[in-house]
Amino acid sequence: MILKSLQTASFILLTFFLFSATGFAQGDLMILPKRLVFDGSQRSQEINLINTGSNPATYAISIIQYKMTEDGNFVEVTEPEEGQRFATDFLRYYPRQVVLGPNEAQTVRIQLTRTGNLEKGEYRSHIYFRAVEKQTALGEEDLNKDKGISISIKTVFGISVPVIIREGISTTTIKLNQLELDRDPENPLLSMVINRTGNMSVYGELNVEHISPVGLKTEIGKVKGMAIYTPNTKRNFALKLKNAEMVDLNEGKLNITYKTEEGKVLGESQFQLN
Repeated sequence: MILKSLQTASFILLTFFLFSATGFAQGDLMILPKRLVFDGSQRSQEINLINTGSNPATYAISIIQYKMTEDGNFVEVTEPEEGQRFATDFLRYYPRQVVLGPNEAQTVRIQLTRTGNLEKGEYRSHIYFRAVEKQTALGEEDLNKDKGISISIKTVFGISVPVIIREGISTTTIKLNQLELDRDPENPLLSMVINRTGNMSVYGELNVEHISPVGLKTEIGKVKGMAIYTPNTKRNFALKLKNAEMVDLNEGKLNITYKTEEGKVLGESQFQLN
């Protein structure tokens, strides 16, 4: 793009992608798994990086800290909130930078260190993979300056993977409160507040099932990868219902459950439709 201007601007868009079902990809980078949890005797785990593109790519690896808002968004922080513990001091990772050719994969190893005297509870930090911008050859950026000013839009992709250390037995429970249903025929929406109590975060699946007056059950909502990280005690969430045309939202009831990846139900609630 050539613009007549008195200044030259270069914009870098930094995009963070934190969730998916089994792994995730952004740009030409695919990462597996989507999160790491150390909650037993294991001392090291691996993250697999795959360049799915047709060009070589370089990624710098670092550790950053996030807090989760009550709406499920993430904000980068430098100091922990009350009740939040960073895992940084107990993690070692290598390499610190990877260069991947087209369709090439590499493993990044994450190790625990100095965890002998950890207090009970949970520690969390995020391993961050940032695409390193390809350098422009000297003189190349001056080719079109005789016709105007060039504004370069450069996108730098970043993906972060939460790394969680757990010490002790989880006391966490979930309650599903303040259920509200918008019966809009085109966009039925179920809103709720998910309350977390206990010493550790939760990560699991939210299910919504319609139960007719005669007991017929129909799944009309499911969200995987639903997390509430410490120290948060609540998350506001709204779920668009699927297959709503197959049921009558004016009769029967909705059964809402929150369960772990292993299938353990942590919270359950019902919403009467009539």
